[in-house]
Amino acid sequence: MRFLPIVTQIFLWLAVFDSIEASRGNSTATIGGFGFKEIVAYYLLTMVARAFSSMPGLASGIAKQIREGEIKRYLIQPIDLIGFLLINRVAHKFAYYVIAIAPFSLVFFMCRHYFENGWPDAITIAAFILSLGMGFLIGFFLEATIGMIGFWFLEVSSLLFVYMLFSFFLSGHMFPLSLLPDNIEVFVNFLPLKYLAYFPAAIFLGKIPKEELAFELTVEACWLVFFVVLCRWTYARGVKRYSGFGG
Repeated sequence: MRFLPIVTQIFLWLAVFDSIEASRGNSTATIGGFGFKEIVAYYLLTMVARAFSSMPGLASGIAKQIREGEIKRYLIQPIDLIGFLLINRVAHKFAYYVIAIAPFSLVFFMCRHYFENGWPDAITIAAFILSLGMGFLIGFFLEATIGMIGFWFLEVSSLLFVYMLFSFFLSGHMFPLSLLPDNIEVFVNFLPLKYLAYFPAAIFLGKIPKEELAFELTVEACWLVFFVVLCRWTYARGVKRYSGFGG
């Protein structure tokens, strides 16, 4: 079910580009700097990036533990809640990719002709891997912070729904952010959400100039530090007002 939408996306973008090429009378149409093959390659890469940065059940799980009183076991035992959840997610991602590596490889092999430029150079590959790692950590600490709001509000599902809605569109998971109007794209580029999907894919496809890579990775690292500090601060403040009901 996770791979079936790939086929839908390919047919969707094929129809879009066919329509544009028919109206313009040429066969080299581009949208936001992406040709048809690049769009398909981009979507495949964002699928990989989202597999790293998505944290299903993390925020809601933290809020539930707070609401039901289960979180007090982390307060009476020498276990750091955030560290425990982080290690748990690392193990989850590792197990996921051990299982998913075969279908991922099959899909990329079947779609290899969409990657017209082949494998990028070593620097780009290193930046791509680094962006995936930081994307995973940003995704974790961002959603963990949302879960910590459960110390103040018993239910965070509505807030989480709003976050997921914005994340789906503004992370670049649905379409490349370069397709947005210029005045909106400038604003979106200041948000951390692009590092969850768009940024790693753009690096791999060479859409980020090499002279800007170091700056963009530094900005991503700054966002990571911000969410680490925010998550820790929110947890510390929340524990001080926690009453330990239930459980």
